[in-house]
Amino acid sequence: MDDAHYMKQALAEAHKALERDEVPVGAVIVCNDRIIARGHNLTETLTDVTAHAEMQAITAAAGFLGGKYLTGCTLYVTVEPCVMCAGALGWSQMSRIVIGARDEKRGFQRFAPEALHPKAEVVFGVLEEECSQLMKDFFRKKR
Repeated sequence: MDDAHYMKQALAEAHKALERDEVPVGAVIVCNDRIIARGHNLTETLTDVTAHAEMQAITAAAGFLGGKYLTGCTLYVTVEPCVMCAGALGWSQMSRIVIGARDEKRGFQRFAPEALHPKAEVVFGVLEEECSQLMKDFFRKKR
């Protein structure tokens, strides 16, 4: 499987968030070519500002693997993680982060570009147009 395949799975999670009127961000975590965790934004549903897609997926992956470190895993996320999520990704020692669309206003690169684990590989722009358009459409309808 390639990055586009797994990003499509993250987009499917983002659509689940959209169906709940949540900000449409989705994430999947892959280990040994297998999806071990999925997540989408649930901040409104759970009334919890920390219930971001990445946080949901990190918690599920740690539970699946039986440990807090996600070395050897790849996160696919439709939108650039915020500082909180980037910090959690750093602490989890996620080996690879594949990002669909950049978040120029709230993304970690703007505020904390060193938040990820120093050995983490970061890839931007996988299915960028689809990921970006989903967010633009959501916020356009909100305004």
